[in-house]
Amino acid sequence: MSLLVIGTLAFDSVETPYDKRDDALGGSATFFAMSARYFSGVRLVGVVGDDFPQSQLADFRQVGIDTEGVEVADGKSFRWAGRYEADWNTRHTLSTDLNVLEHFDPKIPASYRDTEFVFLANTAPAIQAKALDQLPEAKFVVADTMNLWIDIARDDLLALLPRIDGLVLNDEEARMLTGETHLLTAAKKVLELGPKFCVLKKGEHGAFLISNTTRFALPAYPVDRVVDPTGAGDSFAGGFMGYLAAAQNTHPQTLRRAMVYGTVTASHCVESFSIDALAEVGRSQIESRFNELHELIRL
Repeated sequence: MSLLVIGTLAFDSVETPYDKRDDALGGSATFFAMSARYFSGVRLVGVVGDDFPQSQLADFRQVGIDTEGVEVADGKSFRWAGRYEADWNTRHTLSTDLNVLEHFDPKIPASYRDTEFVFLANTAPAIQAKALDQLPEAKFVVADTMNLWIDIARDDLLALLPRIDGLVLNDEEARMLTGETHLLTAAKKVLELGPKFCVLKKGEHGAFLISNTTRFALPAYPVDRVVDPTGAGDSFAGGFMGYLAAAQNTHPQTLRRAMVYGTVTASHCVESFSIDALAEVGRSQIESRFNELHELIRL
């Protein structure tokens, strides 16, 4: 099995109504890889500065994350700071320092070129496309995006969409991309742009899987205490793609099970700052929550 993620590795400074954490490990590829590794080996592609601890890269390798594709560039690593309101759905970006990410030119190692399952985590669509160009054996490709790219790089994003199998985005982004206010209508318009399916994230209200033949709605796992929602979407994607890579198929029933695994993996992520919970939880705990959620939705 092979699974590759290209995205950001970063340091996050996060404020919530209850606590704060400065310079915590973050980034879309980080959260994805730490979630996907429960199911599959992960190949990691990204860039960090010379301030990024080598010990952290060693920790990644220790848990089955291949870091050959992580470039160490001169300068500082990508940094983001944000603050959440008490409802958790309102987030304010306080600062964004691209640093070495500003000039990132993805280079896929030769040993990664045979990767079949690929996740293009949230970054500029031109970078996502350039990475995909270097993966001739890719059989199943899913991408994430955000409102920034829909706004400033729409043409690049539209050029990417026919090349991928699935797109992950939230309800606001789906409406922004398509101009449709009704969510299911927006999802259908997304499919017309190229992907075979889309996953619509709705935060604490769960997620939808929409294709031309499938509609699947899933509630979020009921977490007792949310500490920090940063990385929840990327953790969902990690569980989702990790399970599919391990299963080695993308049949409709497998996609549904992958949605459940993504949801419960994300539920662990939000219970701590950074990757603290993802680093400590075991596969047995993932399976326990999978069974709980499965019972919750079973008729």
